[in-house]
Amino acid sequence: MTEQSWRPTRRAVLGGLAALPFAGQMSRAAASGLLTRAVPVSGERLPAIGMGTWITFNVGDDAGLRAQRSRVLQAFFDAGGGMIDSSPMYGSAEAVIGHGLAKTGQPASLFSATKVWTWSQAGGVEEMEESRQLWGVERFDLLQVHNLLSWESHLETLRGMKGEGRLRYIGITTSHGRRHEDFETVMRQPDIDFVQFTYNVLDREAEDRLLPLAADLGKAVIINRPFRRGALFDRVAGQPLPAWASEIDCANWAQFFLKFIVSHPAVTCAIPATSRIDHMAQNMGALHGRLPDTAERRRMAAAVEAL
Repeated sequence: MTEQSWRPTRRAVLGGLAALPFAGQMSRAAASGLLTRAVPVSGERLPAIGMGTWITFNVGDDAGLRAQRSRVLQAFFDAGGGMIDSSPMYGSAEAVIGHGLAKTGQPASLFSATKVWTWSQAGGVEEMEESRQLWGVERFDLLQVHNLLSWESHLETLRGMKGEGRLRYIGITTSHGRRHEDFETVMRQPDIDFVQFTYNVLDREAEDRLLPLAADLGKAVIINRPFRRGALFDRVAGQPLPAWASEIDCANWAQFFLKFIVSHPAVTCAIPATSRIDHMAQNMGALHGRLPDTAERRRMAAAVEAL
């Protein structure tokens, strides 16, 4: 990664200004001092740390595990959380979310996001309706075509749903850093509001093209795999935080990793997944305090690469 690739484009810098408190309609989270980012197409503000549910919420019908996940969900909302991202591919995760939302009462801060992942257009319609019923929501805030599978037919469905008021935002996703070239082509569709892809302190390919392009096109950006499925914690196991991490208000490695991501001006929200309340508290702590600047971001990446 060259120094050149670390420099945000002018559009990206301007996109970062949208995260400041005076931009757009201030949400309750912004008013309470939490870091929020604006959705470019609407100005709606979202807390910059959301919650993923892959693996962690796939606990089946186990009553004890469902109750524990409901407590994790409550901790997320209590800390100012909004976006929950899931998928029909994630086993029982959507049913477990629905169970938890019934317990928490679907707070006003909820921003519901899931995916469609099937070959046929008709099958996608059925899949999305089943997801809606499992979540127990009236409508989804965001539906995303996962890994671009049959994206043309599914986008046609999503456009219709949005036009009828049955959906607020349309998105596309990729993961594992795959198919960036194809993803760039599809994200140029004018009615795509959100894009989701992988980005973290070690996997920084998105800085070269996807993040600047998202800023140029005015797309909200969701970041998956912020911890490399836990591999980042394995890398730093037994290593103390750098002493200078306190200068950017990081109390633990989770906040270090997440602040690296959400400090990029093109990023709207990162979606770490966890099954533990104490880990949720660490994650949500990244919504507070100072963010690193460009030079500090380089320093953060170098520190992790050196381990």
